[in-house]
Amino acid sequence: MNARPVKRSLTLRGHRTSVSLEDEFWQAFREIAEETGIPLNALAAEIDAARGVEMGLATAIRLHVLRHYRERYSQTD
Repeated sequence: MNARPVKRSLTLRGHRTSVSLEDEFWQAFREIAEETGIPLNALAAEIDAARGVEMGLATAIRLHVLRHYRERYSQTD
């Protein structure tokens, strides 16, 4: 696994963009998309639409991943 962020391409509402994420976050992001049955680009578009103008897309994706797993594990307590 690469500890440094890696630039990856996404398509948001018909426009190509790139996001730099660490391998672990990218893999978790892909797993969440598969688990929820939402295509990766559609999930990224949802996250993009919900983020504030002060926050970058990569940060918003990382926080989405963190919240997803926090919610999952808080339900098992």
